[in-house]
Amino acid sequence: MSDGARDADVAVVGAGIIGCLVARRIVEGVPGTSVILIDRDGTGTGASRRSAGLHMPRGASIRIRDMATYSQDYYDKLRAEVHGLPIFDLGMTVVAPVAAADQLREAYLDTAAITPVERPNGIRVPDDFSAWTVNGAQYADVYGLVQAIARELRPRASIIEGVEVTGIDPYVGGVRLRLGTGETLRVGRVVLAPGPWLDSPAWHDLLAPAGIRVKRVVALHLEGPVESTDRAIVLEQEDAFLLPMIHRNHWLFSYTCQEWDVAPQSTDGLADRHLDQARQLLERYAPDFLRYRTSGRVFCDAYSPNREPVVRALTPDGRVVFAGAANGSGYRLAPAVARSAVDLLQR
Repeated sequence: MSDGARDADVAVVGAGIIGCLVARRIVEGVPGTSVILIDRDGTGTGASRRSAGLHMPRGASIRIRDMATYSQDYYDKLRAEVHGLPIFDLGMTVVAPVAAADQLREAYLDTAAITPVERPNGIRVPDDFSAWTVNGAQYADVYGLVQAIARELRPRASIIEGVEVTGIDPYVGGVRLRLGTGETLRVGRVVLAPGPWLDSPAWHDLLAPAGIRVKRVVALHLEGPVESTDRAIVLEQEDAFLLPMIHRNHWLFSYTCQEWDVAPQSTDGLADRHLDQARQLLERYAPDFLRYRTSGRVFCDAYSPNREPVVRALTPDGRVVFAGAANGSGYRLAPAVARSAVDLLQR
């Protein structure tokens, strides 16, 4: 990738799970390439820190199923290579209308071995619904995982934290990055992985044609006991799930919040409306959980028009590439997104 004197061959802007895996793929796959990883805050402190980190072996399209398969294999290999990563195997049960059985079998990977089961403990299965077990699920402490990846990267890449990129200026043969510190970096290529920070003046105009929007993401923390044998419960029709966060010893309930065009910097905590929306679903499917003390996490994520991740060149010469808009599945699909971004960068 090197083609002239500069501060680095590649700059990756955004040090969440996608940005860190992009940097890792470059330093491992293209030896001798110099990489700078830059984040406006600390490594992994944005959407990655607030991610539930659930991996479901499924996809709504062929592309997403291919990405999920690749990412699942990647995480399995990563766990074998790096000891002690905070990635945890997990049993999973899906609750969905009986009439959706064929759609479920199409959406889930063959390795998921989706199988009908009796009604799961503690879950109310509505009339005309059924439950299925699914193999191959796992979840991660995504913040902890990003820290481990960054720790592994540091001898091989330069990491700049707490510094905002305020301008991106392509020129013949490279790209200048203007920083909030007043410095300028000269690099060969740039991968933008900013998560939900789409409104930055540095790249807002470059991204506008992609039609990406930012949606609020809400999850409740339910302070009930968690056992190592507890299973995640996916409410397929509601696009919601209950996750036993064994490493934190509480449950997480994620549901779909339809609040759009929000800004990460203006995201507040839980509001009454969030609690009401979540409790309505719990009342229908898991009323036993309503007795637990409730807190939670509120943030946002980037969503594409077709609900598939976006990996695309933003400049005619292909020197600036965007990777993201994973639609709430940043952790689940990050390895596949990183692979696509680096492949595009090398063309």
